[in-house]
Amino acid sequence: MPPSAIAESSPLPTPGAFAHVETWIFDLDNTLYPASSRLFDQVDRRIGAFIAEAFALDPLEARQLQKHYFRTYGTTLRGLMSERGVDPHVFLDYVHRIDRSGLEPDPALDLALARLAGRKLVFTNGSADHAAQVMERLGIARHFEAVFDVVAAGFLPKPDPATYRLLCERHGIAPARAAMIDDIARNLAPAAAIGMTTVWLMTDSEFANAGADEAHVHHRTPNLTTFLESVIAAHPPPPG
Repeated sequence: MPPSAIAESSPLPTPGAFAHVETWIFDLDNTLYPASSRLFDQVDRRIGAFIAEAFALDPLEARQLQKHYFRTYGTTLRGLMSERGVDPHVFLDYVHRIDRSGLEPDPALDLALARLAGRKLVFTNGSADHAAQVMERLGIARHFEAVFDVVAAGFLPKPDPATYRLLCERHGIAPARAAMIDDIARNLAPAAAIGMTTVWLMTDSEFANAGADEAHVHHRTPNLTTFLESVIAAHPPPPG
């Protein structure tokens, strides 16, 4: 189903389905901030530059290798580690050296997160340092008790099912009482498989929306803040 068709057939999900949720798990890039900020585009370009410099490739060759590893391994980093022996810490430091100054504070999201009942964690294929800097720019860092990044995952990225199990074990998450929000639909499949309620943040990216019309996507929304506000309206926090 093309993104436009999904958008037309996807009103805001009924928030009553979230009364059971005790833990909220958020993706970071293009989820906690909008894809329209183009922030992740900088990371994408730096991945290509890293490959070009490390292996003396021209930009086109580097781009082809980057996307080959991404499609094959889930992340370019995993492919570089598996086939080229790249130091993941060096890679993560390089690709996340980006300009975040265009990312503005988001008071509406900050308020929604403050009023949303339950624990809140970030689950990202990026680094914890990148996540911390993004959340500080958005003004929302105070709401999250932990960041489970690709380092904590032993460099086994989403959507590998083992990483979701490790996340739950490490942070004492009961999957049946958790909800996960991600802009990449296929990343929600392992979450649904272990009992989480899933929310797809709709996107026009062909890669990200692949599988969005499948059963592992329980709910969808075009806007994170509006979605959270609808949940809060249905389940307002207790006074005091």
